Amino acid sequence: MKRVFTILAITGLMLFGAAPQAVAQEAAKTEQVADAAETKTFHQELKQRFIEGGPFFMGIVLVALILGLAVAIERIIYLNMATTNTKKLVAQVDEALTSGGVEAAKEVCRNTKGPVASIFYQGLDRMDEGVDAAEKAVVGYGGVQMGLLEKNISWLGLFIALAPMLGFMGTVIGMIGAFDSIQAAGDISPTVVAGGIKVALLTTVFGLVVAIILQIFFNYIVSKIDSIVNNMEDASISLIDLLVKHTK
Repeated sequence: MKRVFTILAITGLMLFGAAPQAVAQEAAKTEQVADAAETKTFHQELKQRFIEGGPFFMGIVLVALILGLAVAIERIIYLNMATTNTKKLVAQVDEALTSGGVEAAKEVCRNTKGPVASIFYQGLDRMDEGVDAAEKAVVGYGGVQMGLLEKNISWLGLFIALAPMLGFMGTVIGMIGAFDSIQAAGDISPTVVAGGIKVALLTTVFGLVVAIILQIFFNYIVSKIDSIVNNMEDASISLIDLLVKHTK
């Protein structure tokens, strides 16, 4: 459409004998106007479709999207902050145990952020009771940290399931409205049922779009958690090996 407007404008100016520079300037202005019109039309179309879908169900779907994105963004920030270079941490703890003992290693863990450092600290704090006690502390506190990593993920799963269900409910209600219109008019003409069917389709589309967006975030978060948990398990094994080495 933008190209059509531009070609028509250039053709009209050339027919009236305009200068090439004027033609180029007018063409540029026409393209800018066409771009603005297309952008405005997209926003207007989205707003119109949202209103046509019905304020009740469409509003609930929008709330599900906002809350789901809030949970997803909070989890992504938390997981990125929880990511630790485990190899570097293990090397620092090993060096601290060699040079300053358990207290120096605990100081390294206190100055390092992330669940792996917290697990290391709990294991080192039980070191005076023996390696077995330290290993039990590492395993137990590892489960606690895993629970913190998975916090609020169930809410994100709820919003993913809720959005299309609300869309399908809007679909059913829209079809009921269409059949009510048929019953009231005593006719099955397309004009009578078009409104109800359109509402049904719009609620379904918006519900599915929200579910798809949140599902992408959900899969990313789950993969991030799996990566951190694997690093935690590997680092915990390395810590126990270090403790065994330094107690000999």
